[in-house]
Amino acid sequence: MKNLLLLSAVFLTINILIAQDRKLPVDTTVVTQHSVTVNGTNFNYTATTGTQPVWDEMGKPVASLHYTYYTRNSIKDRASRPLLISFNGGPGSGSVWMHLAYTGPRILKIDDEGFPVQPYGVKQNPYSILDVADIVYVNPANTGYSRTIPEMGKDVDRKKFFGINADIKYLAEWLNTFVTRNNRWRSPKYIIGESYGGTRVMGLALELQNMQWMYLNGVIMVSPADYKVIRTDGPVAAALNLPYFTAAAWYQKALPAELQQKDLLDILPESEAYTINTLIPAIAKGGFIDDSEKNAVAKKMAYYSGLTEKEILDHNLSVPTSYFWKALLRNKSGYTVGRLDSRYLGIDKQLAGTRPDYNSELTSWLHSFTPAINYYLQEELKFKTDIKYNMFGPVRPWNNENDNTRDNLRQAMAQNPYLNVLVQSGYYDGATTYFNAKYTMWQVDPSGRLKDRFSFKGYRSGHMMYLRREDLKNANDDIRDFIDRTMAKGKSAKY
Repeated sequence: MKNLLLLSAVFLTINILIAQDRKLPVDTTVVTQHSVTVNGTNFNYTATTGTQPVWDEMGKPVASLHYTYYTRNSIKDRASRPLLISFNGGPGSGSVWMHLAYTGPRILKIDDEGFPVQPYGVKQNPYSILDVADIVYVNPANTGYSRTIPEMGKDVDRKKFFGINADIKYLAEWLNTFVTRNNRWRSPKYIIGESYGGTRVMGLALELQNMQWMYLNGVIMVSPADYKVIRTDGPVAAALNLPYFTAAAWYQKALPAELQQKDLLDILPESEAYTINTLIPAIAKGGFIDDSEKNAVAKKMAYYSGLTEKEILDHNLSVPTSYFWKALLRNKSGYTVGRLDSRYLGIDKQLAGTRPDYNSELTSWLHSFTPAINYYLQEELKFKTDIKYNMFGPVRPWNNENDNTRDNLRQAMAQNPYLNVLVQSGYYDGATTYFNAKYTMWQVDPSGRLKDRFSFKGYRSGHMMYLRREDLKNANDDIRDFIDRTMAKGKSAKY
């Protein structure tokens, strides 16, 4: 009896030790069957979620990336069916936002403006593009359930994963394997990236084409982050914020009555023209600008921003977005406005200060996305793991050097006559503003010979413009139209 008790204790100890060894399978899949009604048509689809390795030069797994792959059932000709490859940004963000709120067959249970609703969970997405394209959502290393090996960066060569060019290189290799395993080499291919994902897909367009010999039909950038603007001080970066100030102030009813009574889309062209034609040259003059010109510019900026002339002059015409979020409603309601979506309001400890205490929109989003993605993957898609789903994973320090992604996109387009670009932005996004996105689009090809292959779509919401139900429908329709317009349809790839 004594020996039996001792043996039981040893067995229990071993089980506890095994249970504490929390690891993700390097290469595995779970397949489930579902149905959805999109645009009034009900159809069945297959969800495959699992992990696929990233290998080093010796063929040894150095990371395992978690993905979710949706295919519509009963498709007779899979080769002609488009494949959409979806990334979010960060860098360090899991591929959860567009997966559970934009293009996929399931979306969050939220209200029509995008705010959290309990009980948390998901519902059918009546606007998903799964009716016209299969979709794979990819989590880069250390985001979502994806992990480096050894896990979480211990003794891992960080230079292979955590930087603009490293990220592009290993993801392109991973996609080659994914496309091969799933027999999608003949399919028209599209890549979509949100926020930092915009930088990622600009670079991937050329990397896939020149290093994997995988040619794309389309690149879709959702609220793209262009570091050549965002992290660059100077007149252009400062001035480009003004049209966003106009949009956010209009939404918060903080503009002069003359502008407030007009529709948003009637006043934004005015603000954009003033930015390009007057504000950039004025800020470029720096401290040598004439006082009368400086005062006139401050007056016009106040007119288009909802801030006071004094606030603008105190900042020498270069108003940080963080100050705008704090100050716009300071003397009205006392709320701060959101960074990624300025429709959202926050409450700070004190009215004084130069930036908000927290990002009101991000806390709202995490409120609903975190329980939903954990529930959905574990309970509906049956992917069981004790690994934590990283909404934001440990990927820093991140190497931003040698960012040539803008020109990479230009080269890919020049070399591939099929390749087109769609840019989607929300007017109330104060982090990667819609006018920054337009500016990036304008700068990709200085020759102007590729401009007919670019299109821009704006929406009356913020960074994740698809959270607002009206924009969810419109934005998915815009992708659907983009795919239809850019399919080869028998046309040869030539100039």
